[in-house]
Amino acid sequence: MTAGADHKGLVGLLDRLGRRAVAGVAEFGFAAALFGESFYWLAMGKRRHQPVRLAPIFAQAMEIGIGALPIVTVLSGTIGVMLAIQGIYSLKLFGAESRVTLGVALSTVREFAPLITGILVAGRSGSALAARLGTMRINQEIDALTVMGISPVRFLVVPALIAMMVMLPALTLWGDLVGLFAAGLYIAPQLGSTMAAYGTEVAGLLKVNDLMHGLAKSAIFAVLITVVGVINGASVTGGAEGVGRMTTRSVVHAISAIVITDMIFVFLVTR
Repeated sequence: MTAGADHKGLVGLLDRLGRRAVAGVAEFGFAAALFGESFYWLAMGKRRHQPVRLAPIFAQAMEIGIGALPIVTVLSGTIGVMLAIQGIYSLKLFGAESRVTLGVALSTVREFAPLITGILVAGRSGSALAARLGTMRINQEIDALTVMGISPVRFLVVPALIAMMVMLPALTLWGDLVGLFAAGLYIAPQLGSTMAAYGTEVAGLLKVNDLMHGLAKSAIFAVLITVVGVINGASVTGGAEGVGRMTTRSVVHAISAIVITDMIFVFLVTR
C-alpha cells in the first residue's frame, strides 16, 4: 500500500511538472508569435488596409508615461538620496567619501533608474493592460473584433507596445535626471561643494555608453511588460475573479522577468 501510494504520488508530481513545463513553453511560443505579429502589423498594416493609428498610441503614451511621472519622480529622488547617504557612509570607512559621486552616478544611470522605473510601470501600466484585455475577453469583445475583420493584435497590442517602448526609456531618462539631482542635494553639502561643481563632476564621469546601457535595458523591459500583460489578459477565464487573478499574475511575472533579464543583460555587457 505504501509503495503504491508513493508511486502514485511520484507519478502525480511528474505529471504536474510536465503540464507546467508544456504550459510554460506554450506561453513562450505565444509571446514570440505575438511580438512578431505586432511588428508585422506595424510594417504591413497600411498595405493590408489596417494601419496602426496614432490616436491610440498617443492615448496609451499619456497613460503610461505622463500618468506615471509623479510616482517615478518621487521614487527616483528618494533612491538618489538613499544611494548618496549609503555611499558616503560606506566610503567614509575608507576615507574615500570624495568618490561617492562616481558610485552614485553609475549606479543610478546604469542600474537603479531603469530597474525601478520598469518595476513601477509593470505594476501600474502592465497590470492595467492585463485587466483591460481580460475584461474584453470575458465580455467577448476580442471575439467581436475578429468577427468584424479587425486584427486584435493590431488594434489592441501594437499601440500599447509602441507607447511602452517610447515612454519607458523616456521615463528612465527622467529618473536619471531626478535621481542624480536629488543625490547632489545631499552630496554637495556633505562634501563642502556646490551643486554646480557636483553637476560638472557628474557630466565628466558619465559616458554616452552609460546612458545607452540603461536606456537599452528599459526598451527590453518595455517589451517584456507589454507581452506579459497581453498574455495574461488573453488567458483570463472565470469572470471577474479570473481577471483579478491574471492581473496579479501579470505583475508578478513582469517584475520577475525584468529582474532576471536585468541580471542576464548586465552579465553579458560587462564581459
